[in-house]
Amino acid sequence: MPKRVDHGERRSQIAEALIRVAGRRGLHAVGMRDVAAEAGVSLRLVQYYFETKEKLLFYGLQHLTDRFTARVGARLAAAGPDPGPRATIEALLLASLPTDEESRTFHLLYSSYSILSVTDEALAAQPFIDNPDAAENALAGLLEQAQASGLADPGVAARTEAISLLAMTATMGTSILVGQRTPESAVAVLRHHLDRIFTVAETPSNGAGPV
Repeated sequence: MPKRVDHGERRSQIAEALIRVAGRRGLHAVGMRDVAAEAGVSLRLVQYYFETKEKLLFYGLQHLTDRFTARVGARLAAAGPDPGPRATIEALLLASLPTDEESRTFHLLYSSYSILSVTDEALAAQPFIDNPDAAENALAGLLEQAQASGLADPGVAARTEAISLLAMTATMGTSILVGQRTPESAVAVLRHHLDRIFTVAETPSNGAGPV
């Protein structure tokens, strides 16, 4: 009896191969033939599942986002059963800084895709992300929660601070990639700004923990 093929697993296998190759060579330099070789499958099989390079890249980005979500989840789990607003914000921001190989690949490919989508019509025709304001909304909500709990400065604008933190993290991530600063210095800058916003330190009893 022929072995039943798990198509979801096969697509994930190809997406993982894309991420590995693109992490080494850059997203712009990767072709479907390169991905097929990395995955140990035929070019025809890659084309069967994705048809075009643009569809492959888009699926690869979604797969990368799923990995990022799992990374954030692991950080939150390490912070305790009920992380406070600051611990949750730190988990979200620090997970996206390129401090190791996994996060370096995420930052590099996510940034590369966003740049390519500006000039590539086929990529631009696909939605970059389903909900582009999700991270901003999440951070703003957490800051408002902290303000309501007396943990954060009630005078700061939560939405503006959320936008600033995300922009700061993205910019410093790029500066780490190009060797302008160390991951440690970037983390220190982020925590400096969080110290300015959060006027009362969270304690282990309200869910905060090391990030």
